[in-house]
Amino acid sequence: MDVMEKNSSYITLGQFLKLKDFVQSGGEAKHLIHTFSIQVNGEDDNRRGRKLYVGDEVVINGHKYVISDTNEDS
Repeated sequence: MDVMEKNSSYITLGQFLKLKDFVQSGGEAKHLIHTFSIQVNGEDDNRRGRKLYVGDEVVINGHKYVISDTNEDS
């Protein structure tokens, strides 16, 4: 399992896809987000504007990530 660190109070699913190199740009995320199998906290979700907060679990095509705060000890 990978831990994703962030600096603001939330990150959008589209931004997360870019940071994890599933897409190269926001425009690409807009067009390709429906091609991925995505669950947020156990529920299917493919809204690129979905806000992800500390503690959220995201599974993309079987790869699990946990959103964490950069100040948190891992």
